[in-house]
Amino acid sequence: MLATQHLNRLPAAERGITIGDFLVPIRLGERLSARIRHIALICVGAALIALTANVTVWLPSNPVPITGQTLSVLLVGGALGLRRGALSVALYLLLGLFLPVYAGQAHGLNTILGLNSAGVVLGARGGYLVSFLFAGALVGWLAEMGWDRHIRGAIAAMILGEVVIYGIGVPWLALALHLSPQVAIEKGFLPFVIGDTLKLAIAAGSFPFAWWLVGRRAGDR
Repeated sequence: MLATQHLNRLPAAERGITIGDFLVPIRLGERLSARIRHIALICVGAALIALTANVTVWLPSNPVPITGQTLSVLLVGGALGLRRGALSVALYLLLGLFLPVYAGQAHGLNTILGLNSAGVVLGARGGYLVSFLFAGALVGWLAEMGWDRHIRGAIAAMILGEVVIYGIGVPWLALALHLSPQVAIEKGFLPFVIGDTLKLAIAAGSFPFAWWLVGRRAGDR
């Protein structure tokens, strides 16, 4: 409880409000129930992740591609908050079981894990997919506490989201392909540092700017 209060950077009246609550135009939002607005935002978030998943660059001899997913997961989590962000990623993961919306137009449970005569088999990219759920939820939770409203907090939130992604994705890759920790880091982390640093900067800069726009819009009324 004390730790949560320490992390919370907002007055009580503003806690839980994220930039996603301002994405629906006012006139349209007034015609829709809160539940419909939430569902619409969750669906839009899942669609964004799906669209960016197939913006891919495949690296030689590497089973994990560079994609736009990381950026969209951070954006969706921060914009929608804990519950809606997690539900949006979960909807994307569910769609991927039936539709080719994972990176490289992959789909199906076998992308994450499968079964063979030896038992359960981990998919090489499955850890990253699973990690998106936790990263989106964490960034969303921090956004609900106001971390995304200032550049330092936004950067910290996005870094923590990235830590979750690689903290799950790299060990999963090592287990799936029977790699040593060093090789797993070389294949599952190091090739993505530059690109993810750029994506992190975009995501972290987007939120304070978006809140600034919201403040200007409110001041113009």
